[in-house]
Amino acid sequence: MAQQQRAIRTRAAILEAAASVFDQYGYDAATIAEILARSAVTKGALYFHFPSKEDLARGVLRAQTRDLVVGPADWKVQELIDVTMVVAHRSLHDMILRAGTRLAVEQGSVDFSDDGPFPVWSRLSEDLLVQAKERGELLPYVNPRETAELLVGAWTGIHVYSRVMAGRQDVERRVSVMWEHLLPSMVMPRLLLGLDVAHDRGARVEAARILAAAETTETADAADRADGREPADG
Repeated sequence: MAQQQRAIRTRAAILEAAASVFDQYGYDAATIAEILARSAVTKGALYFHFPSKEDLARGVLRAQTRDLVVGPADWKVQELIDVTMVVAHRSLHDMILRAGTRLAVEQGSVDFSDDGPFPVWSRLSEDLLVQAKERGELLPYVNPRETAELLVGAWTGIHVYSRVMAGRQDVERRVSVMWEHLLPSMVMPRLLLGLDVAHDRGARVEAARILAAAETTETADAADRADGREPADG
């Protein structure tokens, strides 16, 4: 078990280092030497987990779409808003997410479209929009698939624009503005005043998720102690 945990931590460290290099330089200019220097692992360990730079980039892209599900809200449209706002918030510090976005939109020497995040984001958005329509949250003419693709395109463009113009520091505000403009053409008027699209929505949702996870872990550890077991190594 300990060896398995070390392998997981090593793989995560390599991906984090690779992501920082890809985000800074892009895929073509990134080097294995720089990734090794930032990860502080041996060349053998790196190649054990990722045989090539391309495998590293694909690993970053696949990791980019992890943990996209947010907690339940009163409306499915709010859950969709929350996904976009949480991603915007995480992009300020989550290197995997930052690098994945750059890799996904770059037109470099390797086509990463088969591992890009767009199909995952589109399917998630469409699923939430279908549920929203079934619950009477959307205007009658809204097509969930077309709207999902529009949202993902707008959302991605905002991340790229914010990266170029402001080093991502205004991305939360820009995603908030996106929703302020799109929602009147999507949702029933009765929802408009109740939907939360404030620029700090993602930070608040993320903080609530972290707190809930910590409370769950604390409860599980207390149960283990009551049963005479050692708490799980977190």
